[in-house]
Amino acid sequence: MIAFEQVGKRYGAGAPILSDVSLRLEPGGFYFLTGASGAGKTTLLKLIYLAEQPSRGRISVLGTDVAGLDRAGQAALRRRIGVVFQDFRLLDDLTAAENVALALRIAGVPERQIRANVPELLAWVGLANRSDSVAATLSGGERQRIAIARAVVRRPELLIADEPTGNVDDDVAMLLVRVFERINRLGTTVLIATHDIAFARQFEHRRFHLDRGMLSVVGEPSPR
Repeated sequence: MIAFEQVGKRYGAGAPILSDVSLRLEPGGFYFLTGASGAGKTTLLKLIYLAEQPSRGRISVLGTDVAGLDRAGQAALRRRIGVVFQDFRLLDDLTAAENVALALRIAGVPERQIRANVPELLAWVGLANRSDSVAATLSGGERQRIAIARAVVRRPELLIADEPTGNVDDDVAMLLVRVFERINRLGTTVLIATHDIAFARQFEHRRFHLDRGMLSVVGEPSPR
């Protein structure tokens, strides 16, 4: 699914952000990536969804060596990956339903299919009664669930979430992880980045930990 081999990343002549990172994510797995702010978590995620290129090392995403991809190949691979961004990246003047539908419209999905799929997906993440609410009026937890719905509306093989529980209280954070676990049970590989190590330890999922650009493996895979 995902393989890093001795991957390094630095910007210019600065200190390395990632140093000799090797990891493997198996299809259908559920993983946490922990580390303090500035440890390199977001950079590692960007390498996976092709927003950045490594300074050295080899990366394979969904069975494809990314080094040889042209722009069209990168775009095709990104369509198989869902990303939940730390800052949500919603359009605040659109409703919850319109934000989720936008990803489908950009992809050219017929309106009839959009009208059928979007309400079902919003109900699935617990927002059936908020579909017509403008995004700017929603709580942080509700906005995060819209972002999750938008990321999975095209049924990605891999779902990446950058600090999805960072700006919500503990009860909402637990709810969000349960949503991710439901997505994972449908066959999607899930990787969640968080600085909250204590929170990640509550779950029986394999955890990777970044410390000053160095990656270590903590814990065992979830029973499946």
